[in-house]
Amino acid sequence: MKILALDTATEACSAALLLGDTLVARYEEPKRGHAELILPMVDALLTEARISLHELDCLAVGRGPGAFTGVRIAVSVAQGLAFGAGRLIVPVSDLAALAQLAADRHGARHLLSCIDARIGEVYWGAFEVQPDGLVRSVSAEQVSAPAAVSVSPGLQWFGAGSGWAAYPQIVTELERAGATLLGGDGALLPRAQEIARLAVRDFAAGLAVPPELALPVYLRDQVAVSSRK
Repeated sequence: MKILALDTATEACSAALLLGDTLVARYEEPKRGHAELILPMVDALLTEARISLHELDCLAVGRGPGAFTGVRIAVSVAQGLAFGAGRLIVPVSDLAALAQLAADRHGARHLLSCIDARIGEVYWGAFEVQPDGLVRSVSAEQVSAPAAVSVSPGLQWFGAGSGWAAYPQIVTELERAGATLLGGDGALLPRAQEIARLAVRDFAAGLAVPPELALPVYLRDQVAVSSRK
């Protein structure tokens, strides 16, 4: 398969091009300026591979949850590229991409993805590795206070994402509720590489959609767009 994947939902900005068994990517953690970085990343990948958007099977995008502006940038760019090339889009959960990265890097089979949502909340979801090596969701994605994060007891969980670094009390609350934790990696951020890999499965399952139906997932009903100085 030939898939171009984009992600700007968190502090990281990345693009990846999957061509069969070959995966090449661009990744930076600029914190800001994602809109200025993402298209040059895409252009560099396509130019180096000598492939056009029209030759792709589809595009994939990190559809959130994450920072409101970041999620909107990635989805908007993916929509524009897909419209122009006449391609479908596979929206992929950033929590799933984060879980996939943690599973590959740490060898864990049960993952709890947790992204700092600011204002005292986290985006989170539970995942497990399937026989094909890819993760699948085993809980609804949620936004909540750190104390409300929960997982099924009786399994060994590994935590991934900025929520673990921002709210260490999550570990205390989970252990108090009887969960078994193998550890956590609070430095991990979602990447386009894992989004591309997960998109292969979802494309085969018929989950690709027209650009206008590739919608961002914010989870939070109200998003602060300004702050008082």
